[in-house]
Amino acid sequence: MTRADDLSLAEKDASMKRVYLDHNATTPLHPEARAAMIAAMDQCGNPSSVHAEGRAAKSIVEKARGQIAAAFGADGADIVFTSGSTEGAALALGGRNLHGAAIEHDAVRAWIDQDLAVSADGSVGVSDAGSTTLQLANSETGIIQKLPDGLAVTDATQAFGKLPIAFNWLGAEMALISAHKLGGPKGVGAVVMRRGTDIQAQIKGGGQEMGRRSGTENVIGIAGFAAAAEAAAQDLANGVWEKVAHLRNILEKALEAGSQALTFVGQGQERLPNTLCFAAPGWKGETQVMQMDLAGFAVSAGSACSSGKVRASAVLTAMGFDEVTAASAIRVSLGPQTTEEDVLRFAETWLEKEKRFRARAA
Repeated sequence: MTRADDLSLAEKDASMKRVYLDHNATTPLHPEARAAMIAAMDQCGNPSSVHAEGRAAKSIVEKARGQIAAAFGADGADIVFTSGSTEGAALALGGRNLHGAAIEHDAVRAWIDQDLAVSADGSVGVSDAGSTTLQLANSETGIIQKLPDGLAVTDATQAFGKLPIAFNWLGAEMALISAHKLGGPKGVGAVVMRRGTDIQAQIKGGGQEMGRRSGTENVIGIAGFAAAAEAAAQDLANGVWEKVAHLRNILEKALEAGSQALTFVGQGQERLPNTLCFAAPGWKGETQVMQMDLAGFAVSAGSACSSGKVRASAVLTAMGFDEVTAASAIRVSLGPQTTEEDVLRFAETWLEKEKRFRARAA
């Protein structure tokens, strides 16, 4: 293929409508969340102030706390608002000696002993639940874990809003959740914990959030979080994610039919309904991401929080994949707005680019 052909294809790619397939990194803002945030912007009070304006702001925060508790099935639990799951991990895990596995998100791995074995299917064996943290669903592979009763902490960031779950029957002492993974704004999340749980504040000061996380609450973000959580619960009830899973399966079959060189991670296992992780050994994931971006598709190689770091996926390496395969994986994560046309066009474009890669590598 000549350079002129390459330029012609690039021009064709640039003219196509962009397709966002990176919902596990962050989601588009839900209309209900946007409306709630705009309404909260009109409230000037500090929720710690005792005057009418302060009480009005406090009312927004406490109403949101109840809405999120209901959406997450956490009635009777404490919800401590944070700036997101990364801060939530520091709050829940800081100062504790917990066990975990290398498939956890970087924000969790930073606080744990990564001494638990990971099987080839991505599952983690737990012997002492009370001193262990275990994610509910993996952000890269989508693989869902079976949580043991009495688990210390679970990272439910990717699962909340996509799976019909309830904190009260997860069996964990604490859970991490984040707004921007389910249609809410970036920069707000929460630690959900069983009432009476002893936890050491990592941010000290004015004693907000029951003395567990000081600092003026992000009233606007919290309002958006609550509205997004309610909308996500309604989407689940309406079967939206079953339709997304159907589209994910269409994409998987299209790629499998068009290429003999692919390795699908988690195929046949219980996964998030929107997540497809696959590797084309020898073709670096970062290169695939850049080429698909130029073609109008947003996808990821590994966790979004690790973007820009050229390295093999720690998750796939922990599962036993060789370094070449682990460095050649990408993640496609769909959302409620994704269409069948989107996934079929992605498959056609990706397969075309893979064919060109193989021809050049031969």
